[in-house]
Amino acid sequence: MPSYTRREFGKLALTALPAAGLLSHLTSLDAAEAAPKAARKPNSKVAGVQLGINVPYSFGKPTMSGAEVLAACTQLNLSAVELRAQPVEAFLGVNPQLIAPRAKGETIAPEQVAANTAALRAWRASASMSRAKEFRSLYEQGGVLIEILKVDNLFKLSDDELDYSFTLAKTLGARAISSEISFVEDELKRVGKFADQHKFWVAYHGHASVTAKIWEHAFTLAKYHAANVDLGHFVAGNNVSPVPFIKAHPERITHVHLKDRKFNEGPNTPFGQGDTPIGEVLRLLRDHHWPIQGTIEFEYKVPEGSDRMQEIARAAQFCRDALA
Repeated sequence: MPSYTRREFGKLALTALPAAGLLSHLTSLDAAEAAPKAARKPNSKVAGVQLGINVPYSFGKPTMSGAEVLAACTQLNLSAVELRAQPVEAFLGVNPQLIAPRAKGETIAPEQVAANTAALRAWRASASMSRAKEFRSLYEQGGVLIEILKVDNLFKLSDDELDYSFTLAKTLGARAISSEISFVEDELKRVGKFADQHKFWVAYHGHASVTAKIWEHAFTLAKYHAANVDLGHFVAGNNVSPVPFIKAHPERITHVHLKDRKFNEGPNTPFGQGDTPIGEVLRLLRDHHWPIQGTIEFEYKVPEGSDRMQEIARAAQFCRDALA
């Protein structure tokens, strides 16, 4: 993960490149030299609904820096994110090897895993929140809100790391932490205790195996337990619309993942080609003025002749049109 100075971060965030070629150019600062001194800030709040994107996951490049993510969001005119913690920690100065994703099929010796875990815990114990404030400032200057901080392996974190994660999320200006849900009640209770102490939402993401009852049980375990409802997974796994669940618990939902899938564990599809009521859900948020982010999570296969950035732009336009 590259680490940029404040000057380089700002220059790269202002780079305006054609959507079709953006990701192939993101690691080059040469193009930024020719970029305009100022760029129009993105704005994806449509009819009162904040549209955002899960990053860097949706870009398919997990090692993207915070600057690269900001540049891509600017190009796509998306002004809010669910941001994984890795780009932030890279900016804070962590050893990249401690947070680098494993290649498919890669294995690491147990003693190395233990050593990396210990080193990362030690680093987090002394990580500078002043740098986190600077990261937040750079995003705010670029017009992009960090509304959700995605923390991987949340239930494996030590108590000190959980405190660190909540502090980091609040310092970035986020209103929730997101993570995959656990099916172990004691794990949910433990994290929920920290959420309640910090008075800060933890939004659990559900895959196709997660039902409304699983979330509703989690809600009983902590006041600040919330849901990140993945609309596509919900439809594919439950074979029903997520609309009744959203209507029943709007105060417990921080954001919904926008993707389209077919019923009966069906595949991901381009927006509008599956069974997921994306437009209906977005209009529900609009009409009830619920502060729930509509978060694009790009997962379908890129059609021949297109690329990821063009498809994300099409998905965003689909959402804008649904709210028009």
